[in-house]
Amino acid sequence: MLMSKLLGERFKEKPGDATSISHIYLLRGGYVRQVTNGIYSLLPPAKRVVAKIENIIREEMDKIDGQEVLFPVALPGELWQESGRFEGVGSELVRFKDRAGKDMVLGMTHEEAAVHLARTEAKSYSQYPFMIYQIQTKFRDEPRARGGLIRVREFTMKDAYSFHTSQEDLESYYEECLQAYHTIFRRAGVPEVICVKSDTGMMGGKVAHEFMLLTDIGEDTIVVCDSCDYQSNMEVATSKLPVATTIEGQIEEVYTPNAHTIEQVANLLGVTNDQTLKACVFEVEGQKEPLIVFIRGDLQVNESKLQKVVKAQIRPFERYEDTPNLCYGFMGPYHLKADGATLIFDESLRNEKNLVVGGNKVDYHIKGISMERDIKPEAYYDIAQVNEGHECPHCQGKLQFKRGVEVGNIFQLGTRYSESMHMTYTDSDGKSKTPIMGCYGIGVGRLLACIIEARHDEWGPIWPISVAPWQVHICALKSKSLDTNAIGLDLYSKLNKQFEVLMDDRNVAPGVQFADADLLGIPVRIVIGEKNLKEGKVELVTRDKSVKKLVPVAGIEQEVTSLIEQLLKSNL
Repeated sequence: MLMSKLLGERFKEKPGDATSISHIYLLRGGYVRQVTNGIYSLLPPAKRVVAKIENIIREEMDKIDGQEVLFPVALPGELWQESGRFEGVGSELVRFKDRAGKDMVLGMTHEEAAVHLARTEAKSYSQYPFMIYQIQTKFRDEPRARGGLIRVREFTMKDAYSFHTSQEDLESYYEECLQAYHTIFRRAGVPEVICVKSDTGMMGGKVAHEFMLLTDIGEDTIVVCDSCDYQSNMEVATSKLPVATTIEGQIEEVYTPNAHTIEQVANLLGVTNDQTLKACVFEVEGQKEPLIVFIRGDLQVNESKLQKVVKAQIRPFERYEDTPNLCYGFMGPYHLKADGATLIFDESLRNEKNLVVGGNKVDYHIKGISMERDIKPEAYYDIAQVNEGHECPHCQGKLQFKRGVEVGNIFQLGTRYSESMHMTYTDSDGKSKTPIMGCYGIGVGRLLACIIEARHDEWGPIWPISVAPWQVHICALKSKSLDTNAIGLDLYSKLNKQFEVLMDDRNVAPGVQFADADLLGIPVRIVIGEKNLKEGKVELVTRDKSVKKLVPVAGIEQEVTSLIEQLLKSNL
């Protein structure tokens, strides 16, 4: 490709609306152009990178016996009604009616489509297990589109779905996919992507992992141990909590005027926050009575964990007029009259003694409460959000918080979709069984952006050789005494037979050529200049500046071949 013919302008100035490194360079480098909020067109350089990412994904999916298919973007609403997600998913799912008045949706994920296809094609146990995958456009009406390709509304995704006749078989294949994902990210040039345990969310199922690139622009909080390999998404992270109070106390009602927060109560009574108990009240979808959660005063409720316990959506309770018997702000479990409300106790309260709790009347608290002596909960649940500095659940290390961007995820779905959509197969004993599913996703555009986040300098992207838009960039600097363009075009013709080559044949200043070359981030650069040509040499340099040397023109092909072979080996 000649630069004079390459579609797309490059800019020196930082775009005013860009919020991340990748967003800045994708706009400045002529990779993408915004069409509307969260929707982008890809220009040739980005399209070439995407094609290489997709090829890596295909190769690794094929290695674990994946079969590529293609599902529609527009799907009948009845499929989502079968699974229960037509009404269960919020406004992120685009619903519309066709000209016949039939409910339709734009696919934001394709579990329903995968089951619809598989249930017509795999009716005997002898056809199991199998995995189907696609690389397809999806649409999610994301309310918080940001960061260029980091969070968009229309996106390309690889999503795969496996079908099994046993949980053991699913778990075995799940591990194969997990390892394949590590290979994909390593080959794409971001081996530092980590795997963390995660919440299953709207996907359902019991086991899930996310693949995260740790970066300051990430919107997810990742919990990591400073001493071992424990890594988890904040939504499911756990920690060890020492018991705060181990000595029994005497029950005593105390007057606590104007003390409405944990800090105010603790200061007034001369205790620490972890020697108190607080009540958090939620509304559960489909239930009239409130859900009251009791948790240690120094902790916060993790709503994702709580939703798993109650198996329903929750939100803060605000219908105070419907529950006049509850004393909001001074609520406690001791002699609480909840009138049908559901009570849940966090694991942090187990074996706690001498706690300060709400007195269930305005301006009063109760001291000396022992959980096992005075409350006797039937069960405790892990519904607390971990704090930075908590002890690791696996060792004596301390937990740290980091920011991350999710570039992939895998789920053990179980029978969440196959059962609701009545997918069955005939087993070896002639009985009808429901298959067990797993699903596995990678955001292609987001991975492109994350590569830039991980591989860049102050001038632009530094593309790994495996996904770079081109492998070699020839800069023919203009000269009054030598026809550098002719020499460049001759070299371009020779190298283009073996490699992907971009040549800057424009009549522009060297500074412009070098600035554009940095924004394009091509791994190998050949600079043809008058001074070096007089000695029969050209400059060979890598984008990351790790290699920079003068090479005879006659030997440049061999030097480029050797350098690219080294780069390819280092990327395996």
